[in-house]
Amino acid sequence: MAQQQVVFLTGASSGIGKETAVILHNAGYKVYAAARRIECMQDLQDMGICVVFIDLLQEESIRLCVESVMQKEGGIDILISNAGYGFYGAVEDTPLESAKAQLEVNLFAFAHLVQLIAPSMRAKGAGKIIAVSSIAGKVWTPFGGWYHASKFALEGLCDSLRLELKPFGIAVIIIEPGGIKTDWGIIAARHLREISESGAYKQQCEHYARALEQTYQGSSLSSPSLIARTIYQAISAKIPKTRYLVGFMARPMLYAKRLLGDRLFDAIIAYAWGKRW
Repeated sequence: MAQQQVVFLTGASSGIGKETAVILHNAGYKVYAAARRIECMQDLQDMGICVVFIDLLQEESIRLCVESVMQKEGGIDILISNAGYGFYGAVEDTPLESAKAQLEVNLFAFAHLVQLIAPSMRAKGAGKIIAVSSIAGKVWTPFGGWYHASKFALEGLCDSLRLELKPFGIAVIIIEPGGIKTDWGIIAARHLREISESGAYKQQCEHYARALEQTYQGSSLSSPSLIARTIYQAISAKIPKTRYLVGFMARPMLYAKRLLGDRLFDAIIAYAWGKRW
């Protein structure tokens, strides 16, 4: 019988992460579901999934969490870096402390996890690293500058990492979701109002925040389970794709960007949110 593969998954307390933990557990993987809000993960624990605490803003927390899993299991076969959030606000208004936190969670925490886990994969001559990015790593919206910066950077980091690790039998795979039915947009709208609710961007900010809320409270977005199934597809594939573009408006948005160029794409984004700047 083949040895059970060990999965280390971040952002497992809700949405895509929780759905992924359940699917992989049911598929026979040994899943370590990591998140800061472990009180939201009792249902996973009841299923037999290993729930572990991690704070991606604290390097020591990341190190201790990974080391505890490595000591128990002797290694990690699959890393799924799913945790992330969108901090919205005009670039002019956003405190650099908040911008740095956005990059810390969405980019540097991933890099730290790779540095801790890749050596054990390299020793085995096999492994898979899944980075849940976003279509936001290829396109842009107003007031999302720091979020887009984190995802653009993550995409570039993964492309280089894929070339570095391929000779050691380690695959690096990027998941690029479109619009997914989670609390992401509601949280982004709240941040936007907190940062830019007064001053030069007040009118645009309120309009865009309302548009975010309407979109994420509507019924058009894709289910988190779609992304979870895509992650499972990437993990189980003998030769996975380098990228999986999936979810509401992901393909049309990327196609429009390639076809139209920057200025026309800017106009499309403005029109899509019902506002001309």
